[in-house]
Amino acid sequence: MARALINVPAKVRRGEIFEIKTLIQHPMETGFRVGYNGALIPREIIDAFVCTYNGEEIFSARLSSAIAANPFISFTTIATESGMIAFKWTGDKDFEVVESVNITVE
Repeated sequence: MARALINVPAKVRRGEIFEIKTLIQHPMETGFRVGYNGALIPREIIDAFVCTYNGEEIFSARLSSAIAANPFISFTTIATESGMIAFKWTGDKDFEVVESVNITVE
């Protein structure tokens, strides 16, 4: 099972630009490596990331086999109101991780 680390400030001022950082641990396989038996190791990557702020999408990314293992994603957004920031990673073999954090806007 993948483990997600999320760094979001607990409190921000209305209108302030703040940074969101995420890191997810995942055993990425490109599908191009050969295993000990000489056969290709099947591809297993995270291929999409979506972040929503109170249900509205604020950031998304499509990832490919060139992405590093344990991908780190960092972006900014503007504090508009208190609420929930939700994160969703999806990938091969029905991989899906959903996490959320609450933020207070003062």
